[in-house]
Amino acid sequence: MSRRIGRILAFQALYSWNAAQIASEDLLAFSWIEPLESETEDECAIFQEQLKRFNALDAQKKEETFAFARLLIGGTLEHIKEIDDAIRAHLAKSWRLERINKVALAVMRFSIYTILYQRDTPASIVIDEAIEIIKDYGAEDSYKFVNAVLDKISKETAAAKNSADS
Repeated sequence: MSRRIGRILAFQALYSWNAAQIASEDLLAFSWIEPLESETEDECAIFQEQLKRFNALDAQKKEETFAFARLLIGGTLEHIKEIDDAIRAHLAKSWRLERINKVALAVMRFSIYTILYQRDTPASIVIDEAIEIIKDYGAEDSYKFVNAVLDKISKETAAAKNSADS
């Protein structure tokens, strides 16, 4: 399984869900991962590279990657209110959720889901992966914003866990 590709699929699905209101059932079918015939490699070079990596996986690893992406997508959508509330709690008073770049928002959403509900992956890895995806797909400096929000949520979650364990 390629967790990186699974995270990229999750980000792309959540972006599509937010931007185009695509139904979750369609997102989870992954019929959208093939590039459009009208797209050229220059128009979507990063996507093409990830698609090549995905196509190089054997059938079992592809299915494991899809399963991981489905977990991230489904879990994020199931907990979207709590996730968005966590993001809102870490925005400046003058900012609203709708103002956040949609790429950054999609990456933050599945990353926060992982931090809050999938505790088998260390938060530092989740944050590092999110930053790498943002650097590839997001606006130039948006990784700094994403890093700050995820870091704060990660620290709060760790503090709450430590407090509960005491």
